[in-house]
Formats: sequence, structure tokens, C-alpha cells
Amino acid sequence: MSEWIRNINWKYVIVMCIGNIILGLGIAIFKFSGLGNDPFSGMVMALSARVGIEYAVFLIMLNIIIFIVEFILGRKLIGIGTFFNALLLGYVVTFFYDAIVSVAGEPGQMVQRILSVCVGVIVTSLGVSMYQLPDQGVAPYDSMSLIMTERLKKVPYFWNRVATDALCALICWLAGGIVGLGTLVSAFGLGPFVQFFDTHFTSKLLEKIGK
Repeated sequence: MSEWIRNINWKYVIVMCIGNIILGLGIAIFKFSGLGNDPFSGMVMALSARVGIEYAVFLIMLNIIIFIVEFILGRKLIGIGTFFNALLLGYVVTFFYDAIVSVAGEPGQMVQRILSVCVGVIVTSLGVSMYQLPDQGVAPYDSMSLIMTERLKKVPYFWNRVATDALCALICWLAGGIVGLGTLVSAFGLGPFVQFFDTHFTSKLLEKIGK
């Protein structure tokens, strides 16, 4: 354990933590738009509202269940980032959402909602890039498509991710959640933006602080 701690690049851990905080802000902005979140977040929000459990608490409960699968089948994917995302992201989202609503109120016009989605895409993409690229552990839900790709040799990662996201979107809809523009943009449109930040910002940041 002590050797594992000594080998941790704490500068990368800080970048990962900041990435998760930015990701939480992005998810909050998507929620604020009222046009749907990424499939997993939307599903958790819908289910938590349905059963009457606070979003952040319900997210932790669900992450613990998924983490068991990750621990058994994808232990190499586990790191500090896994626990930060699983245990704290829900509270980050709640903090930012409450702050945004207290300042801006609920968005009224469709133009405001669409603008919120556009901002959410940029913010979320930056957060995902800074959370994933330091390679400090994969969130329980994100690990599922990676594990499936490793186990199902003939099925590319893209289709495994589409399958898990589609299932979450379906559950979200069945639970009375919002499946809309924000959901579609999150599921299919984040990739290019995340790649942009990977190439032009996060990789350069990691290279600079890693010296």
C-alpha cells in the first residue's frame, strides 16, 4: 500500500479532481436546461426522484453496486478517480445546480435552454477530458463499456458504449425522466469536443506539470 501511494502522481490526481468538479458543473448545466442529461445521469436523476432518495445519495448507492462488477471484472481500471467520481460527483452536481438556479432561476425560453445545452457540452467535455486523460481510475459506469469491450472481443467499444447509454436512456424515459436534446448531444456529440480538449489542452497541461 505504501509503495502504491508513493507511485501516485499527485499532480495528475489534482487535474483529475478538477476535471470531476468541472464535469459536475457540466452535468448541472445540462440539468438546468431541462432538455435532458447524459443517459446515465438522467437515469439516476429519474430513478432517485421516483423512489424519493436524494440524487447524490442514490448515485452513491448505484455506484457501489456497479463498483462490485468493476472490482471483479475490471480491477485494473480502479484508481483514486474511481472513488472521487463514485462518491463525490453527485454532491458536486447538486451544489452547482442549486447555485445556478438560485442565481438565474429556471430557464424559460427555448433559446435559453438550447444555449444551456451548448454551454453544457463545452463544460462537460472539458471535465471529461481532465478526468479521464490523467488515467487515475475509471468511474464505475464508464468501466462497464470498457469491460464489455475486453470481454466481447468482436464488439468495438463504440457499440458497447452506445448499448449501455441506450439502456440508461430507456430506463430514464420509463422512470419519467427527460430524454431530449441534451441526452442526444451527450450520447453522440461529446466525443469530438473531448478529443479536442485532449489534444489541445489536457495533454499539454499534463506534459507541462509532469516535468
